[in-house]
Amino acid sequence: MSQYGYKYLIVEQRATGVAIVTMNRPEILNAINWEMHEELEDVFVKLDHDSSVNAIVLTGAGRGFCSGGDQKSLDKGTLPSPTRSGRHLIRNMLEVEVPIVAAVNGVAVGLGATLALFCDVIYASSTARFADTHVNAGVVAGDGGAVIWPLLMGPVRAKHYLMTGEFISAEKAAAIGMINEVVADGNVLDAAIEYAELLASGPKESIVWTKYSVNKIIKQYAHLLLDTSAALEMLTFKSPERAEAVAAFAAKRKRFAER
Repeated sequence: MSQYGYKYLIVEQRATGVAIVTMNRPEILNAINWEMHEELEDVFVKLDHDSSVNAIVLTGAGRGFCSGGDQKSLDKGTLPSPTRSGRHLIRNMLEVEVPIVAAVNGVAVGLGATLALFCDVIYASSTARFADTHVNAGVVAGDGGAVIWPLLMGPVRAKHYLMTGEFISAEKAAAIGMINEVVADGNVLDAAIEYAELLASGPKESIVWTKYSVNKIIKQYAHLLLDTSAALEMLTFKSPERAEAVAAFAAKRKRFAER
C-alpha cells in the first residue's frame, strides 16, 4: 500500500522534490483494471496539488511498463461512465503543472503506450516496445492514442501504427522523435529519476509555464479528438468485430481469420 492508500499504485516522494509513481500489477505486466484506472485519475490530481512535488516519474513494476487495459475487468464495465473516466485520466495528466517523466521499462501497449506518450519526457529501456493494439481487439483507439501518436510522429506514420497495431522499438521511436532517450536495460528508472531531479532543482515557475505553453497544443488536440474517439471506442465494444476478437482470443486462433 502506498502512502495514499492505493491498491495498485506505489507512490514514493523523495526529499529532492521528485515523486515516483509505480503501476504495480507486475504479474500481468501492470494491466489496468477499473480500480487502477480510478487510482491513476486520482494520483495526478493529488500530486498536482502537492506543492512539495517539483517533478514526477511514472513507471511500471517488474518487467513491463503497462500492457494496457485488463480486458477481463474492462469488459465487465463496472464504471458508471467509462468514456468520461478515460477522458478524465488524460486531462488530469495534462493539467499537472510540473514535468512528468516516463521510465518505460518494457512493453507499453494500448492505454499503457498512451500513458507513456502523454508524459513530458520519455525514457525507455533498449528492449522497450510501444504499440496501440486497439484495432486488433476490434475497437477504436479511443483512449488518447488517436491524439498523441499523430502529434509525436505525424499523421501518416501514426495511421499506420494505429491501423495495424504494429510495435515500434525504442530505438526507432527515439530516431523519429517519438521518445527522448533510450537507456540500457536495468538503468531506465535511475536515468529518469536523475533527469526528474535535474528538473526539480531548476527554476520551478519557468519550467511550469514553459510546459504550460507547449501543452496548449496537446490540450487543443485532446479537446478536439478525445470525446469522439472515446465514444467510438465504446460503440465498437458492442460490434461484431469486437465479439470476433474476443472469441478468437479465447479459442487461441487467428482473429478475423474467415475474412
